[in-house]
This record gives sequence, structure tokens and C-alpha cells, in this order.
Amino acid sequence: MGIKKDVSIVAVIGAGIMGRGIAHVAALGGFQTVLNDVSDELLQKAQSRIRQDLHKAVSIGKLTDSDMDAALGRLTLDNNLERAAESAELVIEAVPEKMELKLDVFSRLDQACANQAVLASNTSSLSITEMAAATRRPHQFIGMHFFNPVHKMKLVEIIRGLETDDDTFAIAETVSRKMGKDTVEVKESPGFVTSRINALIGNEAFYMLQEGISSARDIDKALKLGLNHPMGPFEMIDLVGLDTRLSILNFLHQTLGEKYRPCPLLVEYVKAGRLGKKVGKGVYEYPDES
Repeated sequence: MGIKKDVSIVAVIGAGIMGRGIAHVAALGGFQTVLNDVSDELLQKAQSRIRQDLHKAVSIGKLTDSDMDAALGRLTLDNNLERAAESAELVIEAVPEKMELKLDVFSRLDQACANQAVLASNTSSLSITEMAAATRRPHQFIGMHFFNPVHKMKLVEIIRGLETDDDTFAIAETVSRKMGKDTVEVKESPGFVTSRINALIGNEAFYMLQEGISSARDIDKALKLGLNHPMGPFEMIDLVGLDTRLSILNFLHQTLGEKYRPCPLLVEYVKAGRLGKKVGKGVYEYPDES
């Protein structure tokens, strides 16, 4: 049986910041959406945040009440991975950036999903081909890299693995557009396009901070006003998570060489537990976020 090209059911694995955002745009885009995580507490928190974000969109006139109610009606929660994925035509993984964890998740999904289901990873830097090799369907495996916050950011990088076929790419592209996104096609390589460039910018900003060239706020201000970046590099890294950025840099350093060696100051911040907005303190402090 071939791939079902008209996707109507999407499962999202992982209810963290990225997973809940993907579930938000999937439900709003008209898909029956199942959000899965092992933590019932995290699932409830994710649902509450999705509802909050939809309410905000209604309050500023971007959505109607009926749009919001319809989206929430299409969203269900499930703490069992196999059950969440068994009926899905597209499964998008959004678990932490650890290859061992992702390989385990995809091995389980491969067993649980229908033969025609497409599997996708939201990884920002790891190998799509390596993850696909944990399944019996590498031709139906693809990268769909969303950006935080997912309900506001327009881009999805679609990454082909070594054996990804054209039907799978077409599904990922069509689904992304129904979610309100624009897409770019990327050949697999470490860090793809955006993570590779963004890692360099953020790492160089940390070196400048370490060397006392300017303050964090002035470096952010310079890139926003001088280069027209919507966010400064430190604002971005606090949003993404310093631990996540360090993990990406370590991977890029290993695969692409010395220019990606993490700045020692970034390493120190992570060791100190300054991981960004999610814990209330990163480069900046966020007293109401912890």
C-alpha cells in the first residue's frame, strides 16, 4: 500500500515548547491532531498554553471564536505513544535533541504506525538519514524543522534524508502550507541552513561578550537596528535555550570543525544553570518565567 497523500490526522510526539506549537498550528490548519507525551502534567500545560495563545489571537482579531473552538475541538491528548500514533497519517517527533532518544522513539513509531504513514522529525541539526535508518520506511521519513514560537514563525525547513522520496516531500510541503507556513527545501547536512548560520552568530556574540567588546543589550540592539534582525542573538538564545544552543554547537563542532567550537562563556552559563527563559535566567533574567 502506498502513502496516503491526503493527510487528515497528525500526531505530534513531545508536548514541550516546540511540540505544543506544532500541535497548535496543526489543529488550526484543519488536521485532527493528537499530542503525545509521557507526562500528563506537561500535556495539560501544553493544552492550556495552546488555548491561551488561541484566545490571544481572537482578542487581536486574527481568529474568530468559531476558529478557536474548531481548533480546540480537533486537538486530543494521549500519554501512550503507540495509541497516539496508530491512526496518524503523519507523525511529527518533537522530543529533546538527543539522538539516542529519537532513535528509540522512531523505532517504536515504526512498529505502531500504519505502513503508509509518514514519519518526520523536528530536529534542528541532527541527521535525518540516521533516524530514518531506525525504521523500515526510510523513503517515508523526512525532516520538518519548525521555529519557535511555532504559531508566529512562518518558516518550515523541509529536509530530505538519503532515501526520502518525492511523495513524502510533497506531503510535508502540503501539510506545512495548510499550517500556514512557507517552506524551503534543504539537502541533509549538519545544522541544515538556519541552525548552522544562527549558531555562528550566537557563538560570535558570546565571544564578543566574553571579550568585553560590548554589553549583551547593546550587541542585541546593534543587530536589530543595524542589521534589521527581529531579535538580538542573546534574546534568541534565551528563547531557544542555552543548553539547546550548546548541544547544537557541540554537534556542529564535531561534524564541521573548529569554527563551531562553543564559546567558553556559553559553556559556563550552561554549567551555572542559566538556560534561558524556560528557567527564568539566561543571558538576561526573567523573574516571571520561572
